[in-house]
Amino acid sequence: MLRVVLAQPRGFCAGVERAIDIVERALRKYGPPIYVRHEIVHNRYVVEDLRRRGAVFVDHVEQIPPGGLTVFSAHGVARRVEELARARDLPVIDATCPLVAKVHGEGRRYAAQGREIVLIGHAGHAEVEGTLGQIDGRVHLVQSVADAMALTPGTPDRLAYVTQTTLSVDDTRQIIAALHRRFPGIVGPDVRDICYATQNRQQAVRELADEVEMILVVGSANSSNSNRLREIGEELGKPSYLIDDATAMRPEWFAGVASVGLTAGASAPELLVQGVIDGLRRYGEVRVQTLAGVAEDVRFRFPAELADA
Repeated sequence: MLRVVLAQPRGFCAGVERAIDIVERALRKYGPPIYVRHEIVHNRYVVEDLRRRGAVFVDHVEQIPPGGLTVFSAHGVARRVEELARARDLPVIDATCPLVAKVHGEGRRYAAQGREIVLIGHAGHAEVEGTLGQIDGRVHLVQSVADAMALTPGTPDRLAYVTQTTLSVDDTRQIIAALHRRFPGIVGPDVRDICYATQNRQQAVRELADEVEMILVVGSANSSNSNRLREIGEELGKPSYLIDDATAMRPEWFAGVASVGLTAGASAPELLVQGVIDGLRRYGEVRVQTLAGVAEDVRFRFPAELADA
């Protein structure tokens, strides 16, 4: 008997649900094709499903034909991307997660106060690229405590920080503490910019690690929050694997294992979780239980042009 323990919460967050629904509503209301700048969310299954239904994913606004209805992804975009879309008269629907947009606003507000900005995040991530391009003035990207200790701002007494929304809470606290030690006058929102869903899913993995011998995280390799979930499991001493779906599982993982924890990143749909449970039945009888956890009831409003779709 293999005991499978499901984390709670897991899978889609409100920002991801809203972004996917925006593309689906746009397809229903306007018909295909709908052009999406960058992957709408970082999940291969979701992207391929929307592609089959008429969404066209592009890396650059210049790839969109004249008049093509354009959706900006949940990760947000830089101002130059917005300006390029306006210059080409593209109709745009913005699916930026409201919590990411909140970080943009905080960064702009701090910059307007004459502060240099420290952005805590991962270089190259779509959200970080968008945030860097939304803040005027000097912005320093910090990825680690070592980066924080090596930082050489031009105005060390006029600093503020904001964070990527999908980071490890523990790692971010350490970076913030290092910044405060070096720059006592720095201001910022502690870890509140790490979104509620990211924090809830990380806490659920910590609770899961107390219950099981091994952890599976359903999510794509380019999903920041999914990678953090796997890393937390490893840090807590449990073999942890990030898998796209059931086909990625390996029989040798389960040798001698009687209990498996299962969770999903914020951009991974529940049907993939259920597919993993079905896949685990290849290794014998499965008993499924779900941990008690936070019940999320957050919902975000849709853009006005899609409210009736």
